[in-house]
Amino acid sequence: MKLLGRLFRRAPQSVIVVSGLPRSGTSMMMQMLEAGGLEVLTDHLRQPNEDNPKGYYEFERVKKLPEGDTHWLKDAEGKVVKIISALLMHLPSDHTYKILFMRRSMGEILASQKQMLVRRGEPTDKVDDAEMARLFEKHLREVQTWLDQQPNIACLDVDYNAILRDPRPQLAHVLPFLDRALDLEKMAEVVDLALYRQRKE
Repeated sequence: MKLLGRLFRRAPQSVIVVSGLPRSGTSMMMQMLEAGGLEVLTDHLRQPNEDNPKGYYEFERVKKLPEGDTHWLKDAEGKVVKIISALLMHLPSDHTYKILFMRRSMGEILASQKQMLVRRGEPTDKVDDAEMARLFEKHLREVQTWLDQQPNIACLDVDYNAILRDPRPQLAHVLPFLDRALDLEKMAEVVDLALYRQRKE
């Protein structure tokens, strides 16, 4: 009987990760996946504000990945958690991951980050846009190289700008990638163009 129990025990599910640069649409994707039927891992410690009126969907322990705090990943199997791209390389190899990597126009990312600094009353001229864009692009190349070398990670790029134009074609790739029965229409309804404030025509 114990042998049968081991044979039919549910195999561990992948941890579903939403990643990308800050202000690349990760919170929106988290909201879409929740609307579609996935359980999200969040502690709601960071409250909604003017920059993210519908919430940040963050999980504070994610920030401790560089310190080796990874025990929570067992509870994240089959769920979705937001992890910014700078922390992906700290994911341990004893889990499997499906990563939705948000891609957004670099000009929009920079404009959105600058607006966030303005609202916080922080300086916006420490690094000019051209240098920041160069640093971000270098970081993205390094992360992509690392992802390509990880046998336990599958990654799908998701175009934030394309989702805002028409979410369904992008979501048509997301659903088979995750291999989960999600409600595409409820996911599409999450898109709120009123919150698309740093658009580049």
